[in-house]
Amino acid sequence: MVRGLYTTYTGMVNEQKRLDVISNNLANADTVGYKTERVASQAFDDMLAIKIRDSSVGYQDQAIGSMSLGVKIGEVYTDYGQGAYVETGNTFDLAIDGAGFFTMRCPTKSGDNVTRYTRNGNFKMTMDGYVVDANGNHLQGSNGDIQVPVDATISINKSGQIFANDEYVDTVTLTDFEDYDYIKKYGDNLYQTVDGATTKTATGGIDQGYTEQSNVNVVSEMVDMITVTRAYEAGQKTMQTIDTMLEASCNEIGRVN
Repeated sequence: MVRGLYTTYTGMVNEQKRLDVISNNLANADTVGYKTERVASQAFDDMLAIKIRDSSVGYQDQAIGSMSLGVKIGEVYTDYGQGAYVETGNTFDLAIDGAGFFTMRCPTKSGDNVTRYTRNGNFKMTMDGYVVDANGNHLQGSNGDIQVPVDATISINKSGQIFANDEYVDTVTLTDFEDYDYIKKYGDNLYQTVDGATTKTATGGIDQGYTEQSNVNVVSEMVDMITVTRAYEAGQKTMQTIDTMLEASCNEIGRVN
């Protein structure tokens, strides 16, 4: 019964983690460029029960079976599927159609600069003509920080080429990766590489005047939330039942008259 309590506990902890991920997805359903996170569960490794110093088997340690130790979070992974487009008509709103990420130069508190990546194409122009995101991180082009004439008419084609009054200025740098397991989220909308990451040429195109919305399916997430809540409640009831049985064992069956 004690093992039953532990197994129930692991299930409830697992459902709590799933609920946290679902809640975060719903909170970012309207976040531009956000990618849904999902949770995979797996069983704990089996633990073999061992006979120790048992004369019936010649005092040889011997496995007598296996038992499950419950469930645990296998991994939290990201669904990089394409999000829906919303037309804004804004000059510096860009959406990536296909694979790839915008490349950003991000200043740190220590004064250094790090390169991060995003699908959030909601950019704006500074007074100096630099193209930045809401946090002031600089969009990168072939020549580094993208800077355009402030008073010019800006157009950006599918290949990311930027034109000011029909004169070529720069090309937006898109970056893609051989394996997305080697990038991790930084906040809700930025990604950074980890050791082993390998870049490759992005195949996606750029659409000016649009933003890519999150790929969160709100209806699906709500259904999953209800399922998780019911599973958690079932765990609570199981734990209460086992607790009642233990109480009866200690206070009634084990009572010495």
